[in-house]
Amino acid sequence: MRYIMVVYETAADVEGRDNPAGEQYIAAWRAYYKALEEANVYVGGAPLKQAATATTVRLREGRRQVQDGPFAEAKEELGGFLILELPTLDAALDWAARCPAAAAGALEIRPMDVDMHETIVRP
Repeated sequence: MRYIMVVYETAADVEGRDNPAGEQYIAAWRAYYKALEEANVYVGGAPLKQAATATTVRLREGRRQVQDGPFAEAKEELGGFLILELPTLDAALDWAARCPAAAAGALEIRPMDVDMHETIVRP
């Protein structure tokens, strides 16, 4: 089964990516990525730019509404996502606990809806 791991990081961790002082955090991510690759469970993923670069779009009464910034203010911000191929939710939770962002942020784990994806891409 494929699981999406949504990564919520502290603003300081996201901002620290571009700071040489953040090298320890980046090194932890490199080691984590290598472990995912070696376990052959990594399908894809990407880090995201800071929440301040986000734009939120809604459609209300047929009109597009655009808002600078993320949907909601929160202690953590959406920092990225991973797609993992794993046999069980327990395995996904184990990998989430090993993620560098788990120490200061949070991770949300959800199974992908593969059936819905197939319905959309192959009518």
